[in-house]
Amino acid sequence: MNLLDPLFRSQAVEKVFSNRATLQGMLDFEAALARAEARAGFIPATAAQAIEAKCRAELYDMTVIARAAANAGNLAIPLIKQLTVLVAQKDKNSARHIHWGATSQDAIDTGRVLQLRQALALIAIELDNLAVALGGMAHKNRATLVPARTWMQQALPTTFGFKVAGWLDSIERHRARLAETQERCLVLQFGGAVGTMAALGTRGLDVAKNLAKDLQLPLPDLSWHSHRDRMAEIATTLGLCTGTLGKIARDISLHTQTEIGELFEPSADGRGGSSTLPHKRNPVTSAVVLSAAVRVPALVSAMLSAMVQEEERGLGGWHAEWETLPEIVRLTAGALHHLTSAITELEIDASRMRQNLDITHGLIFAEAVTMALAEKIPRAEAHEIIQRACKQAQSQHAELRSILAQEAIIKSALSGAELDRLFSPGNYLGVADQFIDRVLATSESSREKKKSRTK
Repeated sequence: MNLLDPLFRSQAVEKVFSNRATLQGMLDFEAALARAEARAGFIPATAAQAIEAKCRAELYDMTVIARAAANAGNLAIPLIKQLTVLVAQKDKNSARHIHWGATSQDAIDTGRVLQLRQALALIAIELDNLAVALGGMAHKNRATLVPARTWMQQALPTTFGFKVAGWLDSIERHRARLAETQERCLVLQFGGAVGTMAALGTRGLDVAKNLAKDLQLPLPDLSWHSHRDRMAEIATTLGLCTGTLGKIARDISLHTQTEIGELFEPSADGRGGSSTLPHKRNPVTSAVVLSAAVRVPALVSAMLSAMVQEEERGLGGWHAEWETLPEIVRLTAGALHHLTSAITELEIDASRMRQNLDITHGLIFAEAVTMALAEKIPRAEAHEIIQRACKQAQSQHAELRSILAQEAIIKSALSGAELDRLFSPGNYLGVADQFIDRVLATSESSREKKKSRTK
C-alpha cells in the first residue's frame, strides 16, 4: 500500500528505497567488485566489462527475484543467478567470474550502505534547511512575549524566540550526530564467506582497497558481518532526531488549540479541514510528525535487539534489519520534510501570545514579586505572603497586583513603580536574549564549518 506515502513520506528519500534502487545497490557492488578484481589481476578486464554491462536494475525481473528470495533466504542469491544468466548469454567465460570471493551479505550490506549514504545525505540537507528556518524565526521573535508553560500550565513570561532557540539547539545536536554517524557507519562490507576473504588468498585486502576506492566508501579494519552496531547507530541517531521532531510538533499542536490560538500551521485549500466541521483548521503536519515519533522508537528497539547475532553470520537478526532500517529512515525523512515545510510558513499570532499573558490576572508574575520581596524580608516569609495573595486573587477572581497593593508589608517594601515594573513581562526574561544569541552563533558556526568542509 502506498496511498499514504505523500502524507507520511519524503518523495526524494522514497526513491532511494524503491525496489529498483535496492537491486541497483547490490548490482553496484557486483560491478565495482568485478572492476576491483580486474585491477588486482584476479579476473580478466573483459570479464569485468561484461559483468558491469549487465549490472543495471532495469534488466531484471523483480517479481521473479522476490519469489525466489522466499526460498533462497535473501535477495542477493536470485539476483546473482539472474546476473550470471544475463552475462552468460553474451560471454560464458566472463560469467564464471561473477561474485568472485564474495558472499551474499557483502552485496546486501554494501548495497544498503550505498542507499543509506544517499538517504542520509538528503536528510542532512533537510536538517540544514530546518536549522536555517528555525534560526530566522528565533531571531525575528526574540522579543515576542509568550507564556512559558510547565506541566501544561502557565509558569513565567518568556519569548517565542527563546522557545524556538530551544528547538534549534536540539536540531544542531542532531546535525552533529548525523555527520558523525555518516562518517563512522557508512563503510564497505566485504569479507567473503566468514569475513576472512579466504577465497582471495593473501591478496584479499588488495581487492578490498580497490573496491572501497571504487565505491568511495571507507575501508573498515575488518568485515562486520555479525557486528551490527553501525546499523544500530544509524537507527538510534534517527530515532533521537525523530523524538525531537515530535517534541517540536507537540509544542506547535498545543499552541494551535482554540483556547490558546498562538500558532497556526500553513493554510491552503484542502489542508487541515474536517469532513464534517467547516470551521476546523487541524494541525496536520504535527499529526504526521507525531505519528512518526510514535512508530520509530519501536523500530529502533528492533534494531537494537537485532544486534545479538550468532557467530560469523546472524540468523534472523540480520534479516530483521532489512525492512526495519529503511522504514526508520523513511519515517524520519518524511517527518523532517513535512515539518521543515510547515515551519517555513508557520503563522505566529504575537498579539494573542501577549493577551494570553494576562489570563492569569497577574499570577504569572508571582515569582518576580517573590524574588523582589525576598530582598527585603526572609525568602520563606516572602514566598508565604505571595502564595497567600495568589490564593486570594484566585478565589476572588481578582488581579494579583490589586491584592498585593492592599498588603501593608508589600506597601512598605515595594513602591507602586516597583510593582508596575514587576508586573511587566518584558522585565522578567532573565538571560533569554543571551541564550538566543549563543544558539544562533553555534548554528551559524556549524553551517560555516560544513561549507568549508565541502569546498
